[in-house]
Amino acid sequence: MPRFSIVIPVFKVQGYLRDCLDSVLGQSYRDIEVIAVDDHSPDSCGAIIDEYAARDARLKAVHLPENVGLGRARNTGLQHARGDYVLFLDSDDSYTPGLLQALAARLDAVGELDILVFDHVRTYWWGRGGRSQAADLIERAGTDVFRLQDRPEYVRLFLVAWNKAFRRAFFLEHGFRYAPGLYEDAPVTHMAMVTAERIGCLNRVGVEYHQRRQGAITKTPGRRHFDIFEQYEGLFAFLAARPELAWATPMLFERAVFHMLFTLKRPERVRVADRREFFERTADFYAAHVPAGFTVPAGPTGVYMRTVAGRLYPAYQAAQLAARVRTAGPNKVLKAKTKAGKHAYAGLYALRRRRSPDPRLAVYSSYEDRLPSCNPLAVHDKAKELAPEVHGVWVVRKELAGRVPDGIDYVVRDSRRYWEVMARARYFVNNVDFPDHIVKRQGQLHLQTHHGTPLKRMGMEQQAYPAAARGVDFQRLLDRVDRWDLSVSSNQHSTKQWERAYPGSYESLDAGYPRNDRYYLAGAEDVAAVRARLGIAPGRTALLYAPTHRDYRTSWTPSFDLARLTEALGDDFVLLVRTHHSYGPSPELTDLAERGAVIDVSRHPSVEDLCLAADALVTDYSSLAFDYANLDRPIVVYADDWDIYSQVRGVTFDLLSGRPGDTPGAVATTEDELIDTFRSGRWCGTEAATLRAAFRERFCPYDDGHAAERVVRHFFLGQDAGPATVPLAHRTPAPAPAAG
Repeated sequence: MPRFSIVIPVFKVQGYLRDCLDSVLGQSYRDIEVIAVDDHSPDSCGAIIDEYAARDARLKAVHLPENVGLGRARNTGLQHARGDYVLFLDSDDSYTPGLLQALAARLDAVGELDILVFDHVRTYWWGRGGRSQAADLIERAGTDVFRLQDRPEYVRLFLVAWNKAFRRAFFLEHGFRYAPGLYEDAPVTHMAMVTAERIGCLNRVGVEYHQRRQGAITKTPGRRHFDIFEQYEGLFAFLAARPELAWATPMLFERAVFHMLFTLKRPERVRVADRREFFERTADFYAAHVPAGFTVPAGPTGVYMRTVAGRLYPAYQAAQLAARVRTAGPNKVLKAKTKAGKHAYAGLYALRRRRSPDPRLAVYSSYEDRLPSCNPLAVHDKAKELAPEVHGVWVVRKELAGRVPDGIDYVVRDSRRYWEVMARARYFVNNVDFPDHIVKRQGQLHLQTHHGTPLKRMGMEQQAYPAAARGVDFQRLLDRVDRWDLSVSSNQHSTKQWERAYPGSYESLDAGYPRNDRYYLAGAEDVAAVRARLGIAPGRTALLYAPTHRDYRTSWTPSFDLARLTEALGDDFVLLVRTHHSYGPSPELTDLAERGAVIDVSRHPSVEDLCLAADALVTDYSSLAFDYANLDRPIVVYADDWDIYSQVRGVTFDLLSGRPGDTPGAVATTEDELIDTFRSGRWCGTEAATLRAAFRERFCPYDDGHAAERVVRHFFLGQDAGPATVPLAHRTPAPAPAAG
């Protein structure tokens, strides 16, 4: 029998679940069991907990046949628990290191407790918060063991399930169960606290309580918040059946009404249209359960309670208004903004937006209105096949208009037709974002395809890295994210990072990257044709060198001597160089290309062509490595500034660790090492192949040649087109050039 059972109900938290499970299973205290209850989650949560259960016998995966909600999922986990103590942890939160060891030590020191309470810290999507409101109470308790009747101030401890360790026998003896609906924590917490004979506190932050921007139940307004009344009716029925607990009724009544008022004043919970009814329901509860001789507390809480006691809704509104006036500052007024009149053709745009969106019109853009490419182009081409009734129009910059391929309809950014198309289209597809002046309205759908797997920190997570955050308006970034309806992901790592970097209410679609379909659909003739167009002579080994952008560099210069590398490798090799699209032309690279030392492919319209043509990829920290891995060809990482890059930009994992799944192949950190990597054959040896296989397994689970079809069916046709993942061994990428 383990010391601790940790019950984790799981639903739609695929971006946070791994961190949660790692925080528990990675605890130094090992005498635990973990019951992860998949509450019929529609995303990949079920697969994630199965993965963890397969490699750690302490975790038991329980899959529910239907969604039952947080409370009943906890009850299911409790049925499977065998530990002396049971703890409940929400699956988007995590334990701090050493928590369970500290709990065990406290229990060993003071003896068995019915409840052991510990502290938490709120981690917001924009950064970490300060101490919890209960911190002073917990600190003041020290190592005391007490009853709530003797220390009534502890009724103000946070009303959640996850900041306490309950003695399992105590919990079962009293028949505590979480009821369906929201606010299920409150009655169980109060019941447990008033019946416990031995309560203790541990002055330690034990839980990282993640405050998600979107997705949290308590931040989704609607009628579900009326569940609070039924929850507290259950608590007071429990008290009425136990006369010995009469001492607790006044304090719990005050806490219940306070909780209802707390809920009422939050717009993210109770909608404006529902506020009066919610107030009346609070007044009903007050009238039904007010204890004889109850004294209304002093201060603002008492003011609001008096309005409830007298059913004085106008007085409640007046009190709320007065409170807002006191707290509102002039800065809020200064921050008010309007979009009217800021842009050319604003009147036309506004006029066209009065008409219903055209269900036969889609707008596409890639890389801030450059030429059609990347995932949006793959989606566009597949949509022409599967949804031919939807006409696609691309947005391009004026200077690029003459280079748009034949057969593709386009508009020049900020032209008259541009504003008409942006006002009328139903579908919007982009791998970056549409400009801030684009208004998302009812009936329009936005697809965010992204354009790589995030090794570096992105979006809101850039706030911790000043160089990367320079010039980023994070509020505008969030405004753009709020327009997304669907976010495409190529692997679970990306899904997790997108949900953290871009918190929003969009749906994640684990479909693979549409642009990577070519790596499975191209044949030997296609590869040979691309190489011929690029001028790669037959028999030569083509190396594609594609470094990424540096936030601390304004222009691109090679990280090693390109001419020396090509000279050292000899005529059997040819080096293709592609600089990042954010950099302008490089005079040094132009000179080398003119002399025939390298082939400059920086402005080639299709990076997929370049990958098909290359026998191997040489890169640093570019996301191209994740796509190129689909081809199962050698990848060499040249990392001469990893320490600087990882500290300045921040990274999501250690690319150079050498661990299977982290590192895609051979690694060089100096120019001499890079040359030796090719001369010695390490670049294509057995060790490199083993690393590459693990990297593909982790980062290419969905790409199989049908990603674009899945995206089009889901986005344009409303069909369920989730990936039927095919094992890597059964997927055949385009043949390597040598095989042609």
